[in-house]
Amino acid sequence: MDYQQFSKVDLGFFPTPLVKLSRLSQALGCEIWMKRDDMTGLAFGGNKTRKLEYILGDALAKGCDTIITAGAAQSNHCRQTAAAAAQLNLECHLILGGEQPDKAQGNLLLDNLFGCDIHWAGENRKGEDIPALYQRLQAEGKKPYIVPYGGSNELGALAFVDAVKELAEQSPGLAFSRLIFASSSGGTHAGLMLGKRFFNQAFELIGINIDKDENADLPFDAQILELTRKTAIMAGSTETFSPQELILNPNYLGQGYGVVGAPENEAIAMTAQLEGILLDPVYTGRAMAGLIDMIRSGEISQGEQVLFWHTGGAPSLFAYTEQLDLAQDKNQAL
Repeated sequence: MDYQQFSKVDLGFFPTPLVKLSRLSQALGCEIWMKRDDMTGLAFGGNKTRKLEYILGDALAKGCDTIITAGAAQSNHCRQTAAAAAQLNLECHLILGGEQPDKAQGNLLLDNLFGCDIHWAGENRKGEDIPALYQRLQAEGKKPYIVPYGGSNELGALAFVDAVKELAEQSPGLAFSRLIFASSSGGTHAGLMLGKRFFNQAFELIGINIDKDENADLPFDAQILELTRKTAIMAGSTETFSPQELILNPNYLGQGYGVVGAPENEAIAMTAQLEGILLDPVYTGRAMAGLIDMIRSGEISQGEQVLFWHTGGAPSLFAYTEQLDLAQDKNQAL
């Protein structure tokens, strides 16, 4: 692949660490490693930093001065976009689902600190209101640029082709049988599929589906395959993928997007108490819950060497205190 043709800005700290989770591995009987994309550095880090390096590089190359994106009220993507826009001196507009809360917590608190403009969109959390805002900003004489939901377009996916190359260079002598990660807007999934193919990685790639809601026009698995195809073409490749090559595990959707249940609570607590690593309630907590269950059920064999890709999101923990099991019985008075 020729990366010279793509504009890119430096926003994060790479490569991110690759670490063995020794105590969690001992507890579950499986050798678990973690790719720490929660440590990319931009506004508490996360996987979107990789995508934004290419996407905002394109925005700057096109002379844009204003960024628009959308997400849920506690969107990790929006938080990192707001931080990147502040760093690059770009005006930033976030369209967030829901209604403005009485108190800003978690990612929303950080969005406000970065000085972006926030627009509340009710039930529309996936960018349905972006076109109207784009036209309004254009009419005001600005040069807006749309960052897609989750940063999941061809440029965003390309960043995760890069990420697989980074992983391959970090892991000589390791032979991961599976790579487990949270799959939500599709860009990370598409990029990992392409990177696996381009860099001849043998691991099975398993996306844990996070969100029941789907685009009405196209099922989520079909969206991922289409984005994979378009990204390959953009990168000058003729690689194609069949539906059978896409693994999107739907067994851990629970009560829906952003609803924290017992599996997420256990995964967050185990990872924190055994490794001192924070997962988030919406994405990595659910994906780790899936990994834990697959090991316990025997779907992943004891002794396998597996990799969990930590996509970040810890700031949202502070907005989920009512749904998290904080083990209050361990708090003892002196």
